[in-house]
Amino acid sequence: MRMHANYKLIYTNIRMLTKQDIKKIKDYTYEIPRTFRQDMRVPARFYASDKLLEGILTDESLEQLVNSTTLPGIVKYALAMPEMHEGYGLPIGGIIATDLKDGVISPGGVGYDINCGVRLLASNTTLEEIRPYLKDLVHTFFQKIPAGVGVRGSIALSKEEMNQVLENGAKWVVSKGYGRKEDLECSEESGNIQNIDLNTVSERAKRRGEDQLGTLGSGNHFLEIQVVEQIFDPKVAEVFGLKKNQITILIHTGSRGLGHQVCTDYVRVMQEAQIKYKIRLPDQELACAPFNSPEGQKYFSAMCASANYAWANRQCLTHFTRLIWEKVLQGKIKNLDLRQVYDVAHNIAKIEEYNIDGQKKKLCVHRKGATRAFGPGYKEVPEIYRNVGQPVLIPGSMGTASYVLAGSEKAMQETFGSSCHGAGRLMSRTQAKRQIWGEKLQKELLAQGIIVESKSKPGLAEEAPSAYKDVDDVVKVVDEVGIAKKVARMKPLGVIKG
Repeated sequence: MRMHANYKLIYTNIRMLTKQDIKKIKDYTYEIPRTFRQDMRVPARFYASDKLLEGILTDESLEQLVNSTTLPGIVKYALAMPEMHEGYGLPIGGIIATDLKDGVISPGGVGYDINCGVRLLASNTTLEEIRPYLKDLVHTFFQKIPAGVGVRGSIALSKEEMNQVLENGAKWVVSKGYGRKEDLECSEESGNIQNIDLNTVSERAKRRGEDQLGTLGSGNHFLEIQVVEQIFDPKVAEVFGLKKNQITILIHTGSRGLGHQVCTDYVRVMQEAQIKYKIRLPDQELACAPFNSPEGQKYFSAMCASANYAWANRQCLTHFTRLIWEKVLQGKIKNLDLRQVYDVAHNIAKIEEYNIDGQKKKLCVHRKGATRAFGPGYKEVPEIYRNVGQPVLIPGSMGTASYVLAGSEKAMQETFGSSCHGAGRLMSRTQAKRQIWGEKLQKELLAQGIIVESKSKPGLAEEAPSAYKDVDDVVKVVDEVGIAKKVARMKPLGVIKG
């Protein structure tokens, strides 16, 4: 277990976690009780199958989850989804909720790629119709969609335009002709969190974002052409506008350099704030400040501004995707429309209300590598989906399936309205590059009928399917527990990466 040097004397007798300390409380549900360590304020709960549990035990993600239970104001339990793996501070797949009155907010509970998220577009065409043009389509996307480390986009923002993006997110982008009103209606928060203080975002962060709008970036970000391979719930699939053999497009990216800089800026602020507010934690990566403190409020504002940038970014990419789709397929297929199904955030902190010990409380819900999964009937769910629950989008990894699920009431009761967000890493990026040759992987995927174009072969190796857990196993756990219910499974046909 990692411990910052300043905290070693406090934790000289700390217990190391073993498999025997983990209690199975019901199928797929495990808990590390509050009595495991004297500094724990709540238990640590996570979801896993037997197979996934073995993988979870190979890194420090459970130790990180236990550490997060020491955060002031944390309620109920610290949670992690079945894809959980080691991250910065809170593990990827982690969810923590803190009381708005006396709790804290932590950048390590959100992550560096603020509002990394996914957006699903659905076409009115089938695999048979598109197959002759698939190679050309993938290649054109690769040529026209900016992807890669530090890549610049075609949209250069002035200072005033940057401020508009930070304040109004996807709404401003749509007002400029980059999309439709319906796109906003089918986005988490309508693509815009309001009440932003622009002074909380550093000039350096703004400079890093001024030419990256409409870009994918690198790492696990991608644009993927898919086909709906299986429908699990025909009634909900019909509401979502999904059917078997339909072509869909999934876009996965976030707030790029701007969000990363915001997190970097505020990790430093929080480390100083901890001393000011006399907060002691076992891991400095969880550095935090009271939510209602000046430092907490500034970070929350800057994080929301970064989230708006990410929604604007995915909105621009949606617009470019439609243009390319129409250019390549004009006159070749009957209906060129690409309708947005939904857009969800993965790395974010939100103010939400839940029933805690019989009382409704406003909480700061940190989701890090986790997806909001609100059930039927909630006003936050778009009206067209309100009777069935919000779409939950779970991306795969090039050679593996992606899923659409529906949020459930059980998630509202058990997981602060949250679900998994993907497969979760099995290997570190360094390990993947040592074991996998990118060019060979590209050929293997092509042999499976999956066209992959990437600017970096080592980068391709980092994101190999074998570097990730089995997404089918992860989704099965979530579905069996009832946090979110399976609706559709999509198979990749073509992928572009940085």
